[in-house]
Amino acid sequence: MSVAADSVRGVSRHTTFQFTADPSAEQARALARHEGAARFAFNQGLRLHLNARDASKGGTDDGAVKIPWTGFDLINAFNAWKKTENAGRRFVVDGSGVAELEVTGLAWRSEVSAQVFEEAVVDLGKALKAWTDFRRGKRTGRQVGHPRFKKKNHERGSFRIRNKTSKTKTGERAMIRLGENGRRSVTLPGIGPVKVHDDTRRLRRMLATGRARILFATVSRRGGRWRISLNVEAAELHPAARHRVREGTDGGGWAGVDRGLHTPVIAALADGTPSVHITEAPKALCTAQPTTRRLQKSVSRKVKGSQSRRAAVRRLARHHERVRARRHHFLHQVSNVLVKTHDRLVLEDLNIAGMLANHHLAAAISDAAWGELARQITYKQAWRGGQVLSADRWFPSSKTCSACGSVTAQLTLADRVFVCDACGLTIDRDLNAAVNLATWGEKNFSQVLDPEARGQVTNAHRPDGSGPRTRAGETSRDDVGTLTATAA
Repeated sequence: MSVAADSVRGVSRHTTFQFTADPSAEQARALARHEGAARFAFNQGLRLHLNARDASKGGTDDGAVKIPWTGFDLINAFNAWKKTENAGRRFVVDGSGVAELEVTGLAWRSEVSAQVFEEAVVDLGKALKAWTDFRRGKRTGRQVGHPRFKKKNHERGSFRIRNKTSKTKTGERAMIRLGENGRRSVTLPGIGPVKVHDDTRRLRRMLATGRARILFATVSRRGGRWRISLNVEAAELHPAARHRVREGTDGGGWAGVDRGLHTPVIAALADGTPSVHITEAPKALCTAQPTTRRLQKSVSRKVKGSQSRRAAVRRLARHHERVRARRHHFLHQVSNVLVKTHDRLVLEDLNIAGMLANHHLAAAISDAAWGELARQITYKQAWRGGQVLSADRWFPSSKTCSACGSVTAQLTLADRVFVCDACGLTIDRDLNAAVNLATWGEKNFSQVLDPEARGQVTNAHRPDGSGPRTRAGETSRDDVGTLTATAA
C-alpha cells in the first residue's frame, strides 16, 4: 500500500467507488452503533460550543472561556469532555457498604472507532465556518443557517472513517482493505470484513498497481440499505481515453448542450449539425407517482409510533431510492455520451431555483435534474482533459436566430419550432438553442480558465429594456442580488 500511496501522490483526480453492503445481523448493529456515535459526537460538540458561547457572554470568567470553532478545537474539547464526570459516572459499593463515586467518562466509547467522533465534530466545524462566512459576506449563494442538533432517524444516517495505516510484522497495512473475505468484501476498522453486492475487482486492481489510494470511507444508510462509499485518489485516465490537447488559439470544436423538458438533451455544433439527440427520458418521478401515492397513503393510515408505520416508512424510503437510482442511471448515461464524443461543451447557466417557482412545471424540472447533469458533465470532462464553458444566464439562446442572429421577442414555451421573422429560418427550437450555445462558445472560448481556478465570473446583469419577471423561466435583477450588491 505504501508503494501505491507514493505513486499517486500529488494526483488531483478524485473519484468515489460505492458498494451496497450486505452485513450480517451483528455487523448491522455495529454499523448502527457507529452511526449513532457520529450523531452523538456532533450534538455533543455543538452543545459544548453553545455552552462556551453562553459562558463567554455571561462574563463570569473575564472572557477566559475559549470557544471551540474549528475542527481541531472541537476535537480537543470533545476528547477532554468524554473523560470527565459529566460524560459518565457510577457509584461503587464495597464489601462494608460504603459507596464511592467512580468517574467512568463515556463508558461505551471503546465500542466504536475513535475516528467516528473526530470526523463528526470536524463536520460541525465546517458547518460553523460556513455559517460565519455567510454572515460576514465571505460566502455567496443560498442562506446558510446555524448548525442544529441532529435527530435520530432509523432510515438515514452516515459516518466517516479515514484510511489510516497500522504497523504489522510484515510492514504497514491500511485499515480499509478490499477482498479479504472474498472478492466482494470491504474491511472497515472496528467492524471487520463486510460483504458487498458489487464486485470490487476494478478498485483492487488499481490499488495493486499503485494507480489509486483510498482516502476515507463513508458508510451511509438510505432506504433500509447500507452503502459504503470509498473516496479514492486515482491516477489520470489512460491517454487513449483523454481528449487531445488543443492550441490556445483554437476556438473551434465547441458543442452546445441544450437541456429541456420536451427534449431532455440535444447537442449540436456551430454549423448546425446535431451530434447527440436524446428524445426521451425515463421521468422517474412521474412514472413512479402512482406507487408513491399508494405508499404515502399507507404511511398516513398507520398509527404514529407503531411497528407497522415504521415498516411502511421503510417501504416508502426504498421506493424513493429506486426512483433516485433510475434517474441517476439515465443522467450518467447521457453525461458519458457527451464527454466521450466532445472535448468542448457549452452549458447554459439556468436559474433552476427561479424556475421551480412555477408550480405547474416544478415537479418536471426537479425530475429532470439539470443541475446534477451539469455537475456530472463538469467533473467527467475534467477527467478527460476537456473543457466546459457556462454561457451567460441572460444569453437568449432560444430566441436568437442561429442563421442571422436576430432576436425574436415573442416566443412562448408552447412554440416548439423557431421561425425567424427576419430571414425566415424554420428550425427546431431546442436545436436552434444548442447551435447558438456552440456559436457563443466559439466567440467566448477565451473565458475558459485553468483547471486549478475556482470558476469563471458570470455577470449577473439583465439587458436593457427587459421588464420584471413574468414567468418562472425568467429572472429579474433582484433575484440574483444585482440591485443590492455592493462594490468590493
